[in-house]
Amino acid sequence: MGNIPSPVKSAPRSIYWIIAGITFLTLLVSAGVRSAPSVLMVPFEEAFGWSRTTVTFPLAINLALYGLCGPFAAAFMEKYGLKKIMIFALSLLVLGTSLSAGMQTAWQFTLLWGLVIGVGTGLTSSVLGAMVANRWFKERRGLIVGVFTASGATGQLIFLPLFAQIVSSYGWQMVVWVTACSSLVAVILAAVFMRNKPEDVGILPYGATDPTEAEVPQTRMNPFRSAMDGLKVGTRSKDFWLLAGSFFVCGLSTNGLIGTHLIPACLEHGIPEVTAAGMLAVMGIFDIIGTTMSGWLSDRWDSRWLLFWYYGLRGISLVFLPYALDSTFFGLAVFVVFYGLDWVATVPPTVRLCSDAFGKQSGIVFGWIWASHQLGAATAAFGAGILHTWFGSYTFVFIVAGILCVTASGFVIQIRQKRESSVQYIG
Repeated sequence: MGNIPSPVKSAPRSIYWIIAGITFLTLLVSAGVRSAPSVLMVPFEEAFGWSRTTVTFPLAINLALYGLCGPFAAAFMEKYGLKKIMIFALSLLVLGTSLSAGMQTAWQFTLLWGLVIGVGTGLTSSVLGAMVANRWFKERRGLIVGVFTASGATGQLIFLPLFAQIVSSYGWQMVVWVTACSSLVAVILAAVFMRNKPEDVGILPYGATDPTEAEVPQTRMNPFRSAMDGLKVGTRSKDFWLLAGSFFVCGLSTNGLIGTHLIPACLEHGIPEVTAAGMLAVMGIFDIIGTTMSGWLSDRWDSRWLLFWYYGLRGISLVFLPYALDSTFFGLAVFVVFYGLDWVATVPPTVRLCSDAFGKQSGIVFGWIWASHQLGAATAAFGAGILHTWFGSYTFVFIVAGILCVTASGFVIQIRQKRESSVQYIG
């Protein structure tokens, strides 16, 4: 056991939910900061005379860092602890948003929103939720991951309408001050209440009965080397490629495709922009329900079969989407509800399967799997635009994405469920 104290105390259950609450708040604030540019884009263009290309370039950097920081975030959390990395990441959000209130040039915008805020949100991505869930919860882990994952949709639902109202009433500077203050509150709460692992307060993870289940090795290795070693471990495993490949399709079919191109597709079919934006908001509501339910199911059902159905049904819905856009309101409403329930329902089962396959290394390995998700999102965001230019509509794009989702359902069913037999090395 080394320096790790044997957790023998029976602590009040409230401490687990305090840790979960602080983590949820951190992810919520991070999601709110990430959503701000969609409201600030036009005000920035009007205030500084910037082109759309100038405004979107830093946001592209932000999106890339959001995905690529994941595996390194997991390595830093293992070396320095969850609490220090959370405080550091939230402090970057405070710094980046508050300083942007006085920015005047495009390079300042790129530095603050592209690099500083990009790293801050990247360090508070889904990897943080997976790390907290794996360390603090043995039981109800899937439910906790589902709640953490739903924080992204919750943040957008809370902050986007608020930001839009603030911009129209007080101007864009007030929005960045609201994001800075929200991040500062999260910093203070994390500094006061957050703990790295149950052993820090002499207890076991929620639902654990064996002290060995609580041991989390503190690595002294360079975090960058740890991240690359995690990638090496993952790439030698068949399960890693199946999870990363399916998660690539997940990002491609959600953030990259629907999140980026649904509104333009609606406009082509005569659906007003306000109505289309409202559809995305409604999806966010059902996203919270579907992801939380998926977490609950992943504690009770085989995660491979959950993913099989999620990807398969998502694929069918994407093939159906072109017809829904041309049909009555009812058909489009069915798509909105169904797709919202399925939006990120894939995350809790994916985290569960990664944990089963890679054990104590699952945090860093999941970071790389998450990076593949964001790579898929970037591919769809850019690729769908090219295909639309070639074909003149999104019909072909939606059908191809649907076929890829059905293909992903075939990937996940090949993953082995138990850790003892799941890591099959290639070559």
